[in-house]
Amino acid sequence: MSGMSIRFLVALWVSLASLSAMAGTADDELRVAAMAHRGGDTGRAVAIWKDWAAKGNVDAAYNLAVIHQYGDGVALDYAAAMRWYRQAAEQGDKVAQLQIGLMYQVGQGVAVDEAEAHRWFTMNRQHHLHHEHEPQMVAWRQQALALIEARDRREQVAASQANSALILAELRRRAGMGVERPTETAALATATTIR
Repeated sequence: MSGMSIRFLVALWVSLASLSAMAGTADDELRVAAMAHRGGDTGRAVAIWKDWAAKGNVDAAYNLAVIHQYGDGVALDYAAAMRWYRQAAEQGDKVAQLQIGLMYQVGQGVAVDEAEAHRWFTMNRQHHLHHEHEPQMVAWRQQALALIEARDRREQVAASQANSALILAELRRRAGMGVERPTETAALATATTIR
């Protein structure tokens, strides 16, 4: 290779490296898209979100679903909203799963289907149900229950003591113990009027 071609390859490599550094991260670009959307440039935001959604970014897919569901800067399109929610939900996004359940529950862009709504509402719980009987999970649950019971006992004791103190104070007041009786009474002014 000649010196000229080596310099050309090095320059090309440096250019490509700087372009990839300028491309930014998903968070940076999603932040730019959100600011563009807030500023009224929804077209630019949609382009960025679609690019990142195609790369598998859950937040981008979710944002596309929301703007289509509510017609926020784009035409109201429940089918597109459902498609984007599904993309996010299939990657484990719990909020997208909930939104799909809500759309099935009220029939937004789909036929009302309570069974399908329930399936989406409980999808995450059912997915992790197998963890319920693992020894560590059982131990955590028992520990949490013990902490809750100890807190409840402390609160009950404190409430009982406060209530007892109030009852004793009331009984002493009624018996005239420990309460000084007033020796003088205030005289009402003769010009007192009721308002």
